[in-house]
Amino acid sequence: MKKIVLVLFMGLMGLGLTAQVKAPKIEFKAETVDYGTIEKGSDGVRVFEFTNTGEAPLIVSKVSSSCGCTIPKKPEEPILPGKTGEIKVKYDTNRVGPIRKAITVISNADTPTKVLKIKGEVKAPEGKK
Repeated sequence: MKKIVLVLFMGLMGLGLTAQVKAPKIEFKAETVDYGTIEKGSDGVRVFEFTNTGEAPLIVSKVSSSCGCTIPKKPEEPILPGKTGEIKVKYDTNRVGPIRKAITVISNADTPTKVLKIKGEVKAPEGKK
């Protein structure tokens, strides 16, 4: 009797483990945005595009940056399977020097935390510092 119960239990466990869970999946077009060399005071807005390649709606719950000089904006609505979305990032280009920042994206995707990066350099206009 114990063997029969054990075999049934193992069979049910096997079925449970092989069942596919429908989950959203976030795939970014690029995980790093390179500003290149830009001039002080120029447009600091860039966009990270992504697609929900999963089988359930994707909800981006939080987007944060590694410092206050970078302001990310997340999508407010769920991204349906097969659809695209974007995360806008605005860097304060009044700060001269190299750009090396991280943006953390938290969602209900199969990989719930994703770190995106921005890089580049802000130069002072010629003849000014």
